[in-house]
Amino acid sequence: MSSETEPRADFGDIDELGPVDYIVVEFPGNRMTGEGFPILVDLVDRGIIRIFDFAFIRKEEDGTVTALELQDLGGEIDLTVFEGASSGLLDGGDIQEAAAALEPGSSAGVIVYENTWAAPFARALRRGGAQLVAAGRIPVQALLASLDALEDPPAGE
Repeated sequence: MSSETEPRADFGDIDELGPVDYIVVEFPGNRMTGEGFPILVDLVDRGIIRIFDFAFIRKEEDGTVTALELQDLGGEIDLTVFEGASSGLLDGGDIQEAAAALEPGSSAGVIVYENTWAAPFARALRRGGAQLVAAGRIPVQALLASLDALEDPPAGE
């Protein structure tokens, strides 16, 4: 994330924040339909999440990484609602790290967001002296593989 010398965005009272996550969503072959964007806007509108940063990148076939402007993504997808979503948390190193996860010839959206739905729970835990010491995500593919393994026990059992 960004260095301490850069200005910090106004996140409000830090003790009031919910958990903050990031995602990198790859669009193989630079094919972006925009199907998920209305759902993302709905999550923001309903106060379930708050977006701090929203950036797009492209990784060329030769490995070159380019930051994209929203207007560079094509007129068929209206992304103007996300213009200006830049808190300063993401820096060039974060973009390069995100790009390392991409296949050449792909684009990605990088989103840093607060889980505002969890803020009351997080505040209560902090008031009680608790602290988050680990977190993670289970990709859907891994979940499906685990479920399949439960249905198909190894041979010999």
